[in-house]
Amino acid sequence: MGSSARKKAEKKKDFKKPKLRVGKTKAKPDNFTDTSFKSRSITINQQSLTTSAPASSVQFEHYLSLASSSKSDAQRRDALSYLITQVSSQPVNAPIPVSAAIMLPKLYPLILDGSQSVRTQLLKFLRLLPAKDVGDLAEFALLYVRAGMTHLAVEIRNDALSVLEWLVETAPEAIVSCPGGWYKTLDSFMRMMGWAISVGSTKWSAAAKVTFGKGGKSFPRQITVLAQFLKAGLARMATEELFQRGSCFPLWDADIHVIPVQASPFAHLNLFGPGRDEESEMYTERESRQRVFRLRFQTSVDKGIESAKKEGGEMGRAGSILGKVVTESMDDYDEMGNPTDHS
Repeated sequence: MGSSARKKAEKKKDFKKPKLRVGKTKAKPDNFTDTSFKSRSITINQQSLTTSAPASSVQFEHYLSLASSSKSDAQRRDALSYLITQVSSQPVNAPIPVSAAIMLPKLYPLILDGSQSVRTQLLKFLRLLPAKDVGDLAEFALLYVRAGMTHLAVEIRNDALSVLEWLVETAPEAIVSCPGGWYKTLDSFMRMMGWAISVGSTKWSAAAKVTFGKGGKSFPRQITVLAQFLKAGLARMATEELFQRGSCFPLWDADIHVIPVQASPFAHLNLFGPGRDEESEMYTERESRQRVFRLRFQTSVDKGIESAKKEGGEMGRAGSILGKVVTESMDDYDEMGNPTDHS
């Protein structure tokens, strides 16, 4: 009988209405599911619903902006890859969507980029540019090249040398004759290689090479690029040899009287610009570059060549190449600052 009474009591519970108290929430059922949570959303600032794709020039400018201003290494690298693809796929004589005067000042700071892949992509892109677009911005390019040559990171120094090597191949005359292009670049070479004269002393110092540590592994290449730079600034041009032999009489100095091919042929006169010192001067003539090299750098370079030859191996071969360039380029220069006539 006790069990039947208990069962009756349990059945009554199902039909018993609970008493509610003021201020107390209703009890939740056992199968209650909480739906008060909020899902995360993705917000896009700008959305385009047009069916036509943007013009190629607009896309080029967009990726150029990403390459120059993005904070992500991967984005800068991928943006440069897109620019490389676009330029390399164009017809030979087709113009680049963005002019070099706008594009290169944004890309040259990447010479000092901390990512190796970004610097590699940058050099690939620069090699695709026409030579005529490079010379006008030679001074701006050398600002970052010289900063890279004296950088503490070995990889950045090596990549800066690669950019300088490309500049010498593409626009040699503009590189050695732009403001500061000759003196400051040679001074950067001396500091990078440890061939600079110590301050307050006449002794030859190799302190810079010791400071840079692992720079010795890339030292032969530094000597090779220096030889290329000196050859671009000091070597006698074929036209000069032709006119100096007098075989074109009466066309004496005909190359001086022809219409100039450069954008600002009288920029070296600095008629309206601020005054320049010896380091920032434009040395547009071979004789003036010879004079600066003899007075400021040749002593250090000669001692560096001797030291490199004593090392032997790859460094010795590079030193021999540099010595040959210096000898052939300075053999017609006398102490008075005038080239001697060997004809």
